[in-house]
Amino acid sequence: MDRRSNIIRFGADGWQARLDDGFDEAGVRRVADALGLLWAEAHPGATILVGYDTRHNSAEYARAAASVLASFGLHAIVSDRPCPTPCVSWCCSRMDDAAGVVMLTASERSCEYGGLIVRGADGGPVSREFLDAVEQHVSLEPPVDFGSFQTGNFVGLYLDDLVTLVDGPAISAAGLNIVVDSMYGAGAGVLSLALERLGCRVTEIHADRCEDFCGLHPEPCDPWADECEEAVSSLGANMGFLLDCDGDRAGAVDENGNILLPHELSPLVLGHLVENRGEFGRVVVTLTCSARVARQAERLGCELTSVPVGFSRLYREMREGDVVLGAEEYGGLAFPSHLFERDGLLVCLLVVELVAKTGKSLRRLVSDMGDKIGHMRYTRRDVRLDPAATQAFRNVLPGLNPGSVAGRQPVEVSHADGLRLQFDDGSWVLIRPSRSDPVVRVYSEAPTEGERDRLLDASCGMVRAGA
Repeated sequence: MDRRSNIIRFGADGWQARLDDGFDEAGVRRVADALGLLWAEAHPGATILVGYDTRHNSAEYARAAASVLASFGLHAIVSDRPCPTPCVSWCCSRMDDAAGVVMLTASERSCEYGGLIVRGADGGPVSREFLDAVEQHVSLEPPVDFGSFQTGNFVGLYLDDLVTLVDGPAISAAGLNIVVDSMYGAGAGVLSLALERLGCRVTEIHADRCEDFCGLHPEPCDPWADECEEAVSSLGANMGFLLDCDGDRAGAVDENGNILLPHELSPLVLGHLVENRGEFGRVVVTLTCSARVARQAERLGCELTSVPVGFSRLYREMREGDVVLGAEEYGGLAFPSHLFERDGLLVCLLVVELVAKTGKSLRRLVSDMGDKIGHMRYTRRDVRLDPAATQAFRNVLPGLNPGSVAGRQPVEVSHADGLRLQFDDGSWVLIRPSRSDPVVRVYSEAPTEGERDRLLDASCGMVRAGA
């Protein structure tokens, strides 16, 4: 065996790899062995919750992980069905003796991938230091010791709480007709049940078991949202929702069958939290989030904190307190009063509550918000380079300080996470090399598509010249 090919490397949340390139039961057991060792040393006899999504062999891998964890004297409980990540994270956060979560999922990645992510006792991400320690303790061979584990119904406990977080009578009185697209993921039958319990009429699609997702990529965005958009239009539904494979991110479709961009959904939810629910606090966003979130926060009188890309950075701010919403650029939203983890199902219920309480359609609400905070056009472009060129650009990036881009002078320059240039009309561009892939990501937002694309083209040219 090639020892180098047997080495497991962790990303931001844990381990993800292609099923044909190393992600298998032996690897899962090896990671569980390292986790069990560290958790048992720090929290002898603690409870560890194990969840899984609908991917190939996820259930079997979850049981394998639990048996290894139990061999260290830990109380391992495996979900009795596929369950969303926020579901098992929420259950962990409500248990006094729980030390963490192992979730078998590759989230929105395609069916060719498997994944094992780790969460802490509060349901949020564990530290990079902890993941590094786990990685260092992963043996080259799978363990031979196994223990007994239990199964539990995490979904029922989570749903009982989730439906209490919104105004049930108002939602029931609205008589809304909703399409739910589970994208063949772990949210199948979960979000739809919550909505039905709240009095909505629900049509669910892509809810049956299909380990290859029947060719669908379980990411709540176009073009993968096409069938949900068509269903909303053909059924005359009030709205539709999509969940990624593990339910931590959601997409919303308006009554016309058009999906809302994350840059519309995030400020819309923020407005509802403050104006209709009376919640208040800081708003924490990644630097790549739309300026519309910042404008909405300013309009509502909420302090804004911007952090470099990565949910763990949002988590650290939320743990500091006084945060009403944490938002990622891809639409992941976290509500720390509920959970220190993104929860796509709660996002959907809040949007339903917003429509029910205002009596306005989803598209009308987005339009009204645009009139208040302005309309912007956002996009991202990836510049792919060979590894050597990518590293060369990383080396020169800290010294880049352009006096103008596309004929425009920036009013603010930041190197907090790559190179971010701010312009006087609210336009901005961010150049950020990927931490793991040979690619440089370039983000841009401006009031018009033409101005956005000019900034984008010039910035991409700067990347190629610097590489």
